[in-house]
Amino acid sequence: MLLEVATGAAALTAAGVMAYGVRAPRSNLIAPSFWRGVADRNSIALTFDDGPSEATPRVLDVLDRFGVRATFFTCGSAVRRLPDVAREITLWGHEIANHSDTHPMFALRSRSFLLNEIRAAQESIEGATGKRPVLFRPPYGVRWFGLGGILKELDLTAVMWSVLARDWKTDAATVETRLVERAFPGAIVCLHDGRELRPDPDISVTLEALSRAIPRWLERGVRFETVSQIICPTI
Repeated sequence: MLLEVATGAAALTAAGVMAYGVRAPRSNLIAPSFWRGVADRNSIALTFDDGPSEATPRVLDVLDRFGVRATFFTCGSAVRRLPDVAREITLWGHEIANHSDTHPMFALRSRSFLLNEIRAAQESIEGATGKRPVLFRPPYGVRWFGLGGILKELDLTAVMWSVLARDWKTDAATVETRLVERAFPGAIVCLHDGRELRPDPDISVTLEALSRAIPRWLERGVRFETVSQIICPTI
């Protein structure tokens, strides 16, 4: 009986460690990752996942209205579908990054699958924009074994987040409150300009929350930086 209890406890501990390594934004167990930037100044980094989409230009309009620069983690297949929108991201002075090719869940996938997903996105993004990404964020924030070596091979740095907006599943007022109350100096904030790979997604919640949150941040003296700037202050 005691052996069964001990075995069960060990299994639960192992499962907990696995879950932490795979999903926790602060974990470096599977692949070294940044979840926040430097905290010595009042700056945050806004990031957007799952684009480009038909709605991305509306996000760019909101950011431009306030003079904000952000980082867009884009999917290769979406870039191939909307190359002009991908180029627009970079032309407006934003940082473009890799979010895989087809936005799959990485858990339980082979190393060759992960490599093909990330490499295909790299090639599509660079082909459309002339910019080769240096940052990568895994779909759904899920990392898997072999990812660390792949990122090293492709000269990519993994980026998670400090604040997850949950803008795909709640209302604008809740998202706004979540953003403003949870962000701190050095925070990396995760929003979405797409909804996975769905064409012409409804991101009205994201747009409304962003339009409300940015003025409140500005009133507090918050500066906005790209992820590369906030994790490497000499850039």
